[in-house]
Amino acid sequence: MSATPDVVTNTHQQPFLSGQMTPVSDELDVPSCKVTGEIPASLRGKFVQNGPNPRFEPQGRYHMFDGDGMLHAVDFKDGSVSYKNRWIRTPMLEAEIRAGRALYPGLADLMNFPDPALVGDAGPIKNPANTHIVKHAGKFLALYETGLPVEVTADLETLGVRDFDGKLPSGITAHPRIDPVTQEMFFFAYSPFPPYLRYFVADAQGRLVHSVDLATPAPTMIHDFLITDEHAVFLDSPLVLNMNAINEGGPMVSFKPENGTRLGVMPRFGQADDIIWHDIENGHVQHFWNGWHENGIVEVSGTFNSNPQFGMDTDGDMDDSSASAQAGVATRFKIDLAKGKATVEKFDDMEGDFCRFNDEMNGVRTRHHYMGGFQDERGIIGQFDTLVKYDDQTNGRETWYSGKNHHLGEAVFAPNPGGAAEDDGWLVFTDHDHVENTTDVCVVDAQNLEAGPIARVHMPRKVPFGFHVNWFKAEA
Repeated sequence: MSATPDVVTNTHQQPFLSGQMTPVSDELDVPSCKVTGEIPASLRGKFVQNGPNPRFEPQGRYHMFDGDGMLHAVDFKDGSVSYKNRWIRTPMLEAEIRAGRALYPGLADLMNFPDPALVGDAGPIKNPANTHIVKHAGKFLALYETGLPVEVTADLETLGVRDFDGKLPSGITAHPRIDPVTQEMFFFAYSPFPPYLRYFVADAQGRLVHSVDLATPAPTMIHDFLITDEHAVFLDSPLVLNMNAINEGGPMVSFKPENGTRLGVMPRFGQADDIIWHDIENGHVQHFWNGWHENGIVEVSGTFNSNPQFGMDTDGDMDDSSASAQAGVATRFKIDLAKGKATVEKFDDMEGDFCRFNDEMNGVRTRHHYMGGFQDERGIIGQFDTLVKYDDQTNGRETWYSGKNHHLGEAVFAPNPGGAAEDDGWLVFTDHDHVENTTDVCVVDAQNLEAGPIARVHMPRKVPFGFHVNWFKAEA
C-alpha cells in the first residue's frame, strides 16, 4: 500500500467533492476481499472503474469532469477477489505532484493557463484521463472526452500518452467501438473549433489506418457513436458547444433545437462525402447501446433525451446545473437506407443511461440490453438506484432495485466463457451505501436479474463515484 496526505479538504464545500464524490487519498493493494455469497467459478477477469479523484485541492470551482483519473480494479480469479487502485499519472498530474499542489484550473476557468515554467511539456490544458478504460491491440487505454489516450498496464501503472505514432492530431472521445471479429477500433473526436468532427480507424495491431474530417454545421457535443458490420453511425444533435462562454459567461453547452437533429450513416472506411444524414425529431443521445444492418435497415438504440439541459454554466451554479442534467429514455432508431428516412420509437418511460450490452456482439443484432435507471427521485447520472434489462424479442423489462440510500454505478456484462446464449453471463457493478459510506462490487446473474446479487465483494473502503467501467476477461 502507498499512501498520500489527505490534501483535498473541500474547503469551499463544493458538491462534487462531498458524499460518494469525496476523493480517496491513498492507493491500496488488497490481496483478498471479503465476499458475501458465491463467486461463480467461471467468472475470471478484471472489473475496472475509471472516475474522477482529484489529487490536490482544486484551485477554484470544481466540476466532477475535472478530477484526476483514478482506476479501481477488482480481480476475480478462481473464486477469490483482490482489489487495487491507482491514479492515472498523466503528464499534468505528474507536474502537479512535483509542485505539491494543483496547477491546472477546472472547466469553469479553462483558459487561465498554468505557468509553463511549472508544467513544462505537459501543456496548458489538463487531460485527466478520467472517463473510460478500454483494451485494444493488447494495450489498456484510459480515455477522456477530449484528450489523447493514456496507456496503463494490467496492474494499473501508467505507461504514458499514446498518439498512434504521431498520427493522431488531437484528443479523442471516451467511447470507441471495437469490432469483436476484426479487432479493429473505430473512434472519433469532436471539437469546438473546425474541423468539428473527425473519424478514425485503428487496425487489430493498433495502427491508425483511416482518418477523415466530417463536416457538421456547428460544433456539437457528440459523446458516443455506433458501428454496424458495415457502417459508422453518428448523431448530430443541437447540443452546441460555446467556448466563448469561458470569457463572456453563460453555458458552455446549449440546446439549440432550431439547428435540428439528424443521424448520419457512412461506410466504415468511407470518406467525408460518403456520409448521408437523416433528419429525426429533436433530442440528444449521450450513450448508445448497439447497432446493426439488416435488409437495408440500420437499427440503433440508446437513451434519447428530447430536451437535454446539460448545464456547464460558467457564471451560474455549474455544479447544480450539471448535476441535474436529465437522463434519457430507452429509444430505438431505424434508418431505411433506400428511402432515406429515419424513425424514432421510445419503448420505455423509465429514465436511465450508461447503456451496455454483450460487447462480443458489437455491430450485429443483440436481443438483450442493460442500463442504470431511476425509480426514486432522480439523482446524478451515474448514481442510479435500479438495474435494468430489456428484451427486444419479448419487449419485456426486468429490474432490480438497490434500495433507499443506495446508488449503483454502470453495470458491465461479463460473458460466461462456456455459455451459448447472448445473456449467459453476469452483470458487475458498484453499489454504494450512502448511510454507511461503504461500497460493494456486486455480481448479478444476467439471466435472473430480478433476483439481485448472487455475490457481493466488500471493498476495503468506499470507492468514489466513477464514470465508466469495463470487464477484461482473464487471459487463457
